[in-house]
Amino acid sequence: MLVCMFAPVYSITPAITKALMSIEADRQAVADLPIDVTVLASLRETARLVSTHYSTQIEGNRLTQAQVREVVAGARFPGKERDELEVRHHYRALEEMERLAAEGKPLTEMQLRRLHGLVMTGQSKPTPYRDGQNVIRNSLSRKILYMPPEAKTVPGLMADLVAWINRQLHEGELPVPLVAALAHYQFATIHPYYDGNGRMARLLANLILHQAGYGLKGIYSLDEYYARQLTGYYEALTVGPSDNYHLGRAEADVTGFLAFFCEGMADAFSAVRAQAAKAAQRGAPDRAGQLRKLDPRERRLLDLFRRHGTATAGEIAKHLGLAQRTVVGLCRSWLKTGFLELKNPSRKSRSYRLGKEFELLIE
Repeated sequence: MLVCMFAPVYSITPAITKALMSIEADRQAVADLPIDVTVLASLRETARLVSTHYSTQIEGNRLTQAQVREVVAGARFPGKERDELEVRHHYRALEEMERLAAEGKPLTEMQLRRLHGLVMTGQSKPTPYRDGQNVIRNSLSRKILYMPPEAKTVPGLMADLVAWINRQLHEGELPVPLVAALAHYQFATIHPYYDGNGRMARLLANLILHQAGYGLKGIYSLDEYYARQLTGYYEALTVGPSDNYHLGRAEADVTGFLAFFCEGMADAFSAVRAQAAKAAQRGAPDRAGQLRKLDPRERRLLDLFRRHGTATAGEIAKHLGLAQRTVVGLCRSWLKTGFLELKNPSRKSRSYRLGKEFELLIE
């Protein structure tokens, strides 16, 4: 079946223009602030936890923000096992999103399918698109709220969306926030999976923003705005004359969603600018560039070495939530790159410390 090229219908309103100008001003201001690297690492971790809490809360997760922090650290809450898994899986997907953004390579469908695998199972095994029709209904009245496109059209629609994103980021025809907003809308509209579409749409938008220089040092979260404005979020996504994709939703004017997205992004960036300005008052040198070279696992280990100075492979495995056999291999690699040095070389009580170059990150 022939699939039409993604050609969104929208207009740039004064409200959108105002939001875009605010976003640019705050982005530049935060980029110029020298933030203490320890504070920066803490702010980034907080942003990940906030994003994880609110993105899963939108989908019905019952854990509080404090409990989310504890779950990521390894805590258990009897009776809320499903909520715990959702949180752990989403946190891993956020880490992978950051890693992909840091690579700076063109987006692929396989990357998105692997991200969905992390969201749903905690494993980066790519998941197939849905093979049948799914329907979004009101949980109380059972009224149909949205009928996504037929399953046979999903592969073509997704290939077209990914190609459109890469083309926009390469050619720069649209402001990056609009590219992220339109990608968010179209992914949710295609609804390529039976479950996890909302979380994936928000991850995709964040991936685009991070990769295109709108990561804001990794210390912001858009998900809190969506969760606090949940009715407005859903209303902004609900456009067009019909609840059926094939009866008008595909050609609907999405200006309202662009305005909602950009205003939320401006709100989040403004809050981060104020927060970052306070953090910068500590006056320590900004080592954000060095920190960005670390992958998510290495960044998480900074906190462990900051607190204890040294660590065994078992302690590293527990901190990262990985098998010890996996960590032993990672430690060999980190010794070669200089990220780690041997503190105690004996086989029975072998322990590690940060390499001298990286010790500066926790001073």
